[in-house]
Amino acid sequence: MSPAAHRSQFSSMMATAGRCSTCYYAPPTLPIHRRHGLLPQQPARRGRWPRLQVSASAGGARAEESIKAATDAEFFQPGDSRPIMLFDGVCNLCNGGVRFVREHDPNRSIRYVPLQSESGRKLLQRSGRAPDDISSVVLVEKDRSYIKSEAVLRIMEYLNLPFPQLAIFLKLVPL
Repeated sequence: MSPAAHRSQFSSMMATAGRCSTCYYAPPTLPIHRRHGLLPQQPARRGRWPRLQVSASAGGARAEESIKAATDAEFFQPGDSRPIMLFDGVCNLCNGGVRFVREHDPNRSIRYVPLQSESGRKLLQRSGRAPDDISSVVLVEKDRSYIKSEAVLRIMEYLNLPFPQLAIFLKLVPL
């Protein structure tokens, strides 16, 4: 797709859905978006997220609820509650895994976000993990999140046959 065509499609999609349908990423964070002039040329800010200020009487449960509510409103709109797969955007093996999932998910029932992106860090924090923990794949659903092999098995349930049946079998076998 030419940069001009990508730019026009990107602008219209961002105005309506908040994601780039060409690249299937939500929100757009790919280098291709920067090359096509869709994002500022400045590198992403590196650093830790500021911690939520919670009073001692509020407790940790209220802080987790506020994080979950904020990210639910941002990532899970009423019309789009598809799960989000968080992956290491620098790892070639992880990128190959995302490519494999995209090829076997014709309904596009899974969204993809790199762990290094701002959105990925927010979703990691929502999942109860450190925002800079990029050690494994994470699948975030509206009400729950899965890590490591649980995430992979849950992702398999969204793919074409024979992967859902294989996931059921692998859940019975301890890994």
